[in-house]
Amino acid sequence: MPPIPGSGLAKGLAVTLRTMTRKSHTAQYPDVQPELPPRTRGVIGLFEENCTVCMLCARECPDWCIYIDSHKETLPPAAPGGRERSRNVLDRFAIDFSLCMYCGICVEVCPFDALFWSPEFEYAETDIRELTHERDKLREWMWTVPEPPALDPGAEEPKEVAAARKAADKLAAQRAAEERATEEGPA
Repeated sequence: MPPIPGSGLAKGLAVTLRTMTRKSHTAQYPDVQPELPPRTRGVIGLFEENCTVCMLCARECPDWCIYIDSHKETLPPAAPGGRERSRNVLDRFAIDFSLCMYCGICVEVCPFDALFWSPEFEYAETDIRELTHERDKLREWMWTVPEPPALDPGAEEPKEVAAARKAADKLAAQRAAEERATEEGPA
């Protein structure tokens, strides 16, 4: 049986009328900010004080979008008769966000917690060359990084904290025993 002429138009109008009566799910983005979940991945921030220029983040980056320049600085000996030490000083740390695929490998491999995810996602530029953010810009993103979530009160204490507490208790017990021995005096 051939379709009735105009039935397609009637079906289309029925769909239009049905959707006109429903509530819209569209967020009016620039005017209404979205509700982002905690710990959202937006842009990467740099905590420069923790960076030791180990270059792990740049080496592990699959896109090679992290650029690091540094120089060595000689430090005087800590104690008289000691030897001089050298340390790396960060000259340039930049991330090219036009190349970055936001995989987070750099954040994960950083042994000194110098890189963090910031929830900021509004950093569009009109020129692609301006998406290479230098360390000053990356440092600014650190102010938007939220505090880590609080530990669950019923959770087990981290091993590091437990070991430090055990060592501190042992040291306090030794000092208390020494004090008791000096108070009693020689026998």
